[in-house]
This record gives sequence, structure tokens and C-alpha cells, in this order.
Amino acid sequence: MAIVGKQTGTQAHTWRGRGRALATLVALVATSVVGTFAPASEVIAANATNTAAEPYWVGVTGPLSGQDAQYGEQWKRGFDLALEQINGNGGINGHKLRYDFEDSRSDPRQAVQIAQKFVDDKRILVELGDLSSGASMAASPVYQRGGLVQFGFTNSHPDFTKGGDYMWSTAISQAEEQPMLAHYVTTGLGFKKIAVLYLNTDWGRTSKDIFAKAASADGAQVVAAEGYQPNEKDFRATLTRIRSANPDSIVLISYYSDGAQIVRQARAAGVHEPIAAVGSVYSPKFLDLGGASVNGVFTESNFFPGDPRPEVQSFVTRYRAKYGADPDTFAARAYDAMILAGEVIRRYGANRTAVHDGFAKIDNVPSVIFGTFRFDPQTRRVAGAKNLELVVKDGKFALWDGARAARTQ
Repeated sequence: MAIVGKQTGTQAHTWRGRGRALATLVALVATSVVGTFAPASEVIAANATNTAAEPYWVGVTGPLSGQDAQYGEQWKRGFDLALEQINGNGGINGHKLRYDFEDSRSDPRQAVQIAQKFVDDKRILVELGDLSSGASMAASPVYQRGGLVQFGFTNSHPDFTKGGDYMWSTAISQAEEQPMLAHYVTTGLGFKKIAVLYLNTDWGRTSKDIFAKAASADGAQVVAAEGYQPNEKDFRATLTRIRSANPDSIVLISYYSDGAQIVRQARAAGVHEPIAAVGSVYSPKFLDLGGASVNGVFTESNFFPGDPRPEVQSFVTRYRAKYGADPDTFAARAYDAMILAGEVIRRYGANRTAVHDGFAKIDNVPSVIFGTFRFDPQTRRVAGAKNLELVVKDGKFALWDGARAARTQ
């Protein structure tokens, strides 16, 4: 219409005073009218073409800088591999899936600011993150008020999903995971006098308390418990205090970077008691950072690249081809989370209300961690999760010789 209008004005000026002006004007007006009443099917097709070019957006908040940056990098690898799969198969009903990753540095204050940004950006259909439960829980009220699903796929704090009906997680709650670890340590490995070193955050303190209660129920005793700060580097004094309690084992509630440092310093200081660690240490980086010192460390994980399931081996093969390394739990969780978010949008609709309702209905989604998974509608966490019991052997993670293929609580 705009082009026709411009042509009409130009031609009227050029041909002013000529006898053909009227005929030309009539012809142009007729053409304009025909264009105005184009068939509805043509208009719909044109609009569909334009709309299909617009991607669907997922918001991500997590650490890309600071002391936890390595976890954000593993997330990106998992996300990107998932998007290659989704978009390589035509996207979601013709739309590409994209993500906006905002750097929170695992800082609760920054997570709150990012939450408000995502709530205000109407393109964002669902949010993934943050890394730590503390950062996520600080931002939860913003997402709940704003009507945007917060998918905290690594948030294991028992209270995370209690923040409202917009909070969902595929992470096993510490209320479930710590008893699994306690049972592995006490019943599987036979340790009865346990010293615990824990990250002195809300996540670490809560995990320590749940572990201690579960270990006691299994007939063991926590003879010492020492917290340490997230930026702490020298653990020698803490290890000295631990040794004075005469434990028969040490349990770490740590991430892989600090966990590796603790093990190295313990072995260098002559601390030879067996060490077990919560599943958050499971990563090739733990092996790289810990070196020979971490041989013999016991841990557990939802994900293990040696799992023979076809979906796991397909993911591992593609990850190795793209990044030249084995995926860790954080990459696998990120991959699963993006696949799930895309599937919710595909099945239930590309708006926030549909996504909210879809999380309550979704099931039978392929998962490299869980096989297929569904949510428990009461807890809004993954239902029926399992853990694999592992040990570091010859510089590699391996299934513990005494373990069943998987143990459920």
C-alpha cells in the first residue's frame, strides 16, 4: 500500500495536465484495492513466514565470571549441544530456540537484578538457573510475582521449590541425596566415625545437617564437622582439627574445585583416612585439579559417561566430538534442562502461562541423566531419581566394585 501510494503521487505529478492522468489514476487505485483485499490465506502465510523467523527465548542466569565461572562454562557447552539438536531438527514448530545467558557470578543480589530484567522482557518464556540454591532462592519472589517459571536445574536445597508454583527443579533435593550418600558411606563402605568438611553456605550447612542425621540413623557418628568459606584456599589448620577427632573417614560437602584442593592438602599433610564426597564433585575437572591425590575418593552421581544407555552414549559421543573431553554432571544437567524447556514449549505453547501449566503436565521426556523423567507434582522435583555409586580409580571415575548398578533411596 505504501509503495502504491508513492507511485500514485509521483505519476500524478509527472503526468499532470495530460489526458491519460485520469485513466492511470483509476488503474492504480484499482490495483491498490485488489492488494487491500488479498486472499486471507495469502495474508496468513505471509504472517506465518515472518513469525517463523522470530526465535523463542530462554533466559539463563548463572556464573560466567568469578570463582564459579567454570560451572557456567560447562552449562554453555550443554546448552549449545542441546540447541544444535533442537534447531538442527527444525526448531520448535519452525522457530529456532535461543538463550540469553546473564552473568550472576553466583551473587544473590545480581541474580535478583537479572530476574527483574527477564520478567520485564516478554520474549523470555522460561528461566534456567541460578547455579547455587542461595542465588536462585533470592530471586524466586521476583519470578513468582512476574509469572515466569524459574527452572533451577541444579538447585538441591529442600526449600527451593517451596518458593511458589513457578519454581521447578530436576536436581535431587538434599533431603533425598544426602541420605543416599550417608547410606553409601555407612552401609556400603562400612564407615562409622565420620568427619565432615562442608562449604559454609546455606546449601553446605543444610546438606551437612541432613547427612549427619541420616548417618546417625544408619548407626554411624559424625565426630567432627568443620565449615569453610567459598574463597578459602588453605585447609591445613582445618585438617589438623579434623584429625584430632580420630575419624575413620572424611566426607566432603564441596564443589569439585574446593574438593580437589582439600584432598590434595589432606594427602600432602599425611591424612590417609578414606574420603567420600557429595556428587557435586563429580567432574573431569576434579580429576585434573586433584591429580593422583584423588585416587580412591568415593562419590556418587546421577550421570556417568560410562552408562551404556543409548541416549547417554549418543550424548557423550557428540560432546566428545565437539569439545574433545568427557561431559561432567553440570554439562549433562544443562543439556537435559534445555531439552526439557524446549519440549514444554513445543507441547504446550510459546507463552508463559502455557509453560507454567506445561511443567505440571510434562512427562516421558528423554533424558541423559534420568532415562525419561517426569515431575512430582507435589514437590515440583524430578520423580524416581537414581544415583550411581562411584570411586576414582587410576585417575578415572569408575563404578564402585561393591555397588549395584544404581541405588535408590
